[in-house]
Amino acid sequence: MSKRDLKLYVHDLNKEQLQEQLIDLYTRFKDVKEYYDFAFNPNENKLIEECKFKISKEYFPHTKRKAKCRRSVAQGYIRHFKRLGVEPSLIADIMLFNIEIAQSYSSEKDTIKEAFCNSLLKSFEEAINYTSENVLTNEFSDRFEKITDESSNQKWFNQNLFERLLNHINSKQ
Repeated sequence: MSKRDLKLYVHDLNKEQLQEQLIDLYTRFKDVKEYYDFAFNPNENKLIEECKFKISKEYFPHTKRKAKCRRSVAQGYIRHFKRLGVEPSLIADIMLFNIEIAQSYSSEKDTIKEAFCNSLLKSFEEAINYTSENVLTNEFSDRFEKITDESSNQKWFNQNLFERLLNHINSKQ
């Protein structure tokens, strides 16, 4: 069904039918329920704290299990928050938190895989692009610098690419 067809269909419904459809969607689909729950009670801080806790568990589990270090967990939250319409500065905070917690994890390890460093570089680039698109670069510039310094301190093979990205955003300011 196209958007146009949907508009025509909804236009033909009376108020009571429309309300019934909306309630049905709310009860059937988790995404619809989450959207309306967030729209009417946007407790962003609670969502962010839960998200940070789950991301940190990826690197520092509270049980004896091995750290999974999955970038996809943070990426899933970021996509979800974008769909919900969470404040862009909070999304940027999550993006950078993910990199920072991963760097804390890697600082405790003797060897770090290339794929890990590449993954964090990709996250760093996405964070830079996102903050640039949302005019938040100045707000997060200190954290960008700390991340870049940490990649250098840990002697990551791609530290020069972190520096290049940082220099690129600094030259735009």
